[in-house]
Amino acid sequence: MFETTTFTTERLRLRPLMASDAAALFEVFSDPEVVRYWSSAPWTELKQADEYIVSAAQALAEGSMLRVGIEVAATGQLIGQFALYQLDPQNRRCDIGYALGRSHWGKGYMAEVMNAMLGHVFGELALNRVEADVDPRNSASLRALERIGFVSEGLLRERWIVAGEVCDTAFYGLLKSDWEARPR
Repeated sequence: MFETTTFTTERLRLRPLMASDAAALFEVFSDPEVVRYWSSAPWTELKQADEYIVSAAQALAEGSMLRVGIEVAATGQLIGQFALYQLDPQNRRCDIGYALGRSHWGKGYMAEVMNAMLGHVFGELALNRVEADVDPRNSASLRALERIGFVSEGLLRERWIVAGEVCDTAFYGLLKSDWEARPR
């Protein structure tokens, strides 16, 4: 169901990951602050970025995930990634995940990304529900989700163990009707 697609926003280009993105992705995912609330430890080798890109291409070919690189349109610099995954066609839902390089936090980029990608999800893909699973200590991510219209739907206690640390999950959902009713 997911296809190779490129999206543009006011300042960004969202496009499939390429082999040439490995160094930029490694910079994002090797930063302990960026992955502090991620589901895996910081990357330690460039080959992890290479494997991530290959995996993203395979998942896209299978139609099971759309992982796009987030690129600053004016410079061509890759600054993060956004993914639609765990597609459930019968129930018309999917999950989202995202990461943005630390030097690009607080600039409104993720709001641009989410608006473009959720427009695609509820428009062209005709899904009804999007879910996000966030570490409840990640207040910036929770605020970003809430600003876009996601609703807190509960806490899953001690759901993840990342690098030996037990973590909870704040579970958020966004319905197509929520999306359509949001102030613009």
